[in-house]
Amino acid sequence: MRFIEGHRPSYDLTYDDVFLVPGRSAVESRFGVDLSTSDGTGATIPIVVANMTAVAGRRMAETVARRGGLVVLPQDVAPQAVAEIVQWVKTRHPVWDTPLTLHSGDSVADAVNLLHKRAHGAVVVIDDDGRPTGVVDEAACAGVDRFTRLHDVADERIVTLPLDTAPREVFERLHGGTQRVALGVDAEGRLKGVMTSLGALRAGVYQPALDNAGKLRVAAAIGVNGDVTAKAEELLQAGVDALVVDTAHGHQEKMLSALKAVREAGPTVPVVAGNVVTAEGVRDLVEAGADIVKVGVGPGAMCTTRMMTGVGRPQFSAVAECAEEARRLGKHVWADGGVRHPRDVALALAAGAASVMVGSWFAGTYESPGDLQRDEQGRLFKESFGMASKRAVSARTRTDNAFDRAKKGLFEEGISTSRMRLDPIRPGVEDLLDSITAGVRSACTYAGAQTLEEFHAKATLGIQSAAGFAEGRPLPSGW
Repeated sequence: MRFIEGHRPSYDLTYDDVFLVPGRSAVESRFGVDLSTSDGTGATIPIVVANMTAVAGRRMAETVARRGGLVVLPQDVAPQAVAEIVQWVKTRHPVWDTPLTLHSGDSVADAVNLLHKRAHGAVVVIDDDGRPTGVVDEAACAGVDRFTRLHDVADERIVTLPLDTAPREVFERLHGGTQRVALGVDAEGRLKGVMTSLGALRAGVYQPALDNAGKLRVAAAIGVNGDVTAKAEELLQAGVDALVVDTAHGHQEKMLSALKAVREAGPTVPVVAGNVVTAEGVRDLVEAGADIVKVGVGPGAMCTTRMMTGVGRPQFSAVAECAEEARRLGKHVWADGGVRHPRDVALALAAGAASVMVGSWFAGTYESPGDLQRDEQGRLFKESFGMASKRAVSARTRTDNAFDRAKKGLFEEGISTSRMRLDPIRPGVEDLLDSITAGVRSACTYAGAQTLEEFHAKATLGIQSAAGFAEGRPLPSGW
């Protein structure tokens, strides 16, 4: 990475402050760009879903891993529950989506409650042996009494295909037809998966993040308090593919001790630690045992740290400095927070990040754990909250006595509730991944890079004014 002016400025920069300069390119297609990361996590796209309770759950983990990314389960989830989620994710099919199922005697109300749990928008009616007999979508439930039985509204003209059917063939079977979904069945005709024509296209573009056994990858986080070694051992036994040691202020003695304790558990998976914003912080965490360092203090959408404390650092400069030091040490960084647009992801990668962590941006999707709600105008939304907020602290300290919980609740550095609206155009996390990866692929072609490492090496950046950033914004509603 270099600046077109020839040197870095003496002041720190946010993503809005910089832009990428196009260069001579021999890359003929964005699909010729390899987005695989080099950080040892096995991810095939440089996206990590942050360990936020309102964002990272089993549906998110399955869906993002199927498209090549990695989800970090929150540290507030009990180790036993993490083990159950990991086992569940690793039993999901790497190509076909998990179906939503009901029986013919269930009601339309049951179907309506399930439909928005998955972006494919279909509930499959199955018999007692697990064989599909019909499909119900939102249109079939519209204008129907909610106590109506599904056998009265289900479409019995279903498309069933073997699980080993190539995604292109699935697309061809659905394209131009009246059926929205294909049903993947095993040799006995039992339902095992669902695929839309869009899902079939994505299966031809993305490569799932799979472990050595061909199972979807998932990571999990732990804190720096308590018996860190025991917690790490539990998560490793559960089969997590990366272990994230997480605290807001990562450059502290307790983090260094926690990292050493994690190393005592003998992990064979990447160990991630953070958060820091300086080269010194990277050095200390790497020396203590981190393979990957998370970079970012205060840029998150739900974080109030900078306004409460004045502590933090503009994210682009933090990532650039930390990535440079990590590379010198043979390690990697994740850029954590501050991304609002696909361009920000591309800029973080240009600065040297191996992957980019996304949190609140993904909270407003079908796959996030929260309940889907409607606002006063009928628009869909889900609630999000920061992991240092009063709400999160209360959940994290639920085993403390009442006095200690009340005392800790006095101090918060995060928003306890925020409405994250579902984008009508991109309501699913896969829709957002399409947008992000399309932007990153195009950025690589502008730089003449076929890999992310080459992108970082070739990236040329400039500094812009606020007016320069505003000039780049589209005007969708006209002048």
